[in-house]
Amino acid sequence: MAMQHDAIIIGGGHNGLVTAFYLARAGLKVHICEARDIVGGACVTEEFAPGFRNSTASYTVSLLQEQVAADMKLADHGLRIVLRPLGNFLPLDNDYLKVGAGQTQAEVARFSAKDAAALPAYEARLEVLADQMRRLALKTPPGRGLGGLAALALQGWPLTGLSTDEQRELLALFTRSAREYLDGWFESDPIKAVFGFDSIVGHFASPDTPGSAYVLLHHVFGEVNGVKGAWGHAIGGMGAITQAMAKACAGAGVSIGLEERVASLNVVAGKARGVTLADGRVLDAPIIASTAGPALLFRQLVDRADLPADFARAMDGYAIGSGTFRMNVALSELPDFSVLPGSGDHHGAGIIMAPSLDYMDRAYADARAHGWSRQPIVEMLIPSTLDDTLAPPGQHVASLFCQQFAPTLPGGKSWDDARETVADLIIDTVTAHAPNFKASIIARQVHSPLDLERKFGLIGGDIFHGRMSLDQLWAARPVLGHGDHRMPIKGLYLCGSGAHPGGGVTGAPGHNAARAILSDRRFARLGL
Repeated sequence: MAMQHDAIIIGGGHNGLVTAFYLARAGLKVHICEARDIVGGACVTEEFAPGFRNSTASYTVSLLQEQVAADMKLADHGLRIVLRPLGNFLPLDNDYLKVGAGQTQAEVARFSAKDAAALPAYEARLEVLADQMRRLALKTPPGRGLGGLAALALQGWPLTGLSTDEQRELLALFTRSAREYLDGWFESDPIKAVFGFDSIVGHFASPDTPGSAYVLLHHVFGEVNGVKGAWGHAIGGMGAITQAMAKACAGAGVSIGLEERVASLNVVAGKARGVTLADGRVLDAPIIASTAGPALLFRQLVDRADLPADFARAMDGYAIGSGTFRMNVALSELPDFSVLPGSGDHHGAGIIMAPSLDYMDRAYADARAHGWSRQPIVEMLIPSTLDDTLAPPGQHVASLFCQQFAPTLPGGKSWDDARETVADLIIDTVTAHAPNFKASIIARQVHSPLDLERKFGLIGGDIFHGRMSLDQLWAARPVLGHGDHRMPIKGLYLCGSGAHPGGGVTGAPGHNAARAILSDRRFARLGL
């Protein structure tokens, strides 16, 4: 017997929880179908070794929308976020660079007085442009019809307030490579490496790839505790965010079903009518909102015959695959870096092991040719330096977020066969900078791109649910004509990172999708 709801959310990740909350607050009977045995999607904290817990996939916070956190009263539900003591630490062969905490300019001056002098103008310019991204984050992009034209005019109008030079800069960010953009500002390799790293995070591309400069901007438009562009840590790991959201949803009357994997979307006469679960149960609802990425939703869950032919073709060409390899390790002691021995604020930073843009470019070329880079790009965070709930006293956990790993290996090879070999390579890469690292590892948790797909539904291991390129952003995310969260099947909405403004733990897609759903319900009641 089918169960009846006003709305069903496919996926209990953070955006699904946000959508559910706003719909339930408006009086709808909402049910979330979560495939795993824990709510939170890729934003979860799990024990991966006895006494050691860490964020399993998503690993750091900055982009979470303050409006969403306030509406859901996440702080009242136990969420506490602390700032990193230092933004980034870049170990080099015989030196290092620290970025953040008021140290950046003096640090950069050790490599280039010219670059140190350029920093304030660079940061000010990026901040002006990041403000445009913040302004658009909680706006619904233009869709089809007169409403789309109105949204285009309203959202595009403030851009005319930018100076001509700022407009040129914004165009450059959307079209140029990260290297080309950064070369216009700086001359020294270390500072270009720290900034350029953001351009390849979750992006299977080189810093020389046209359009990669935009990802620099996407990663700086967030804020933590009112500090713009800052990165922080949620006490208890990233799962603390979604656990607080789940409490807010429960308070609003949302029901959450665990181990409810959706097998297919049910469509009748071009309208969404519910879902069929993998166990055969049918859940009915006239509104379906999906946090599943476009590739998963439209290539696996929706019958192609239910899609307009042009949309189906567009989904065939939807670009995915972020080249991410994700590890957690339990440590008996802190890594001791050769270039900066002993403990310090650098242990609380994002530690980037990729000394130059050339290194990143070689890593990408290597991954394209061989499946993975033999000198990979590794960012390490040690959240237990900020949060003693994650590891036993005196011991630590580290997140290793690694780039340049092909979503699909060449020659018919499987990530199941290569996983441990690559994990060893990553460990060796860190150990080259911190000689005690390998010997200090008590346990490790390894997620290849294939593991990320199986466990979290991230097709190709794509943490953003689709490439963050100009042809898949704003009104063209996931495809032009459907950037307003409304999919071509009536009653079906996209509320995850495959919708505007894209990836990261923002809550913005969920917020915006809920607004579109509620707007459509109001118009339907009026007979419009």
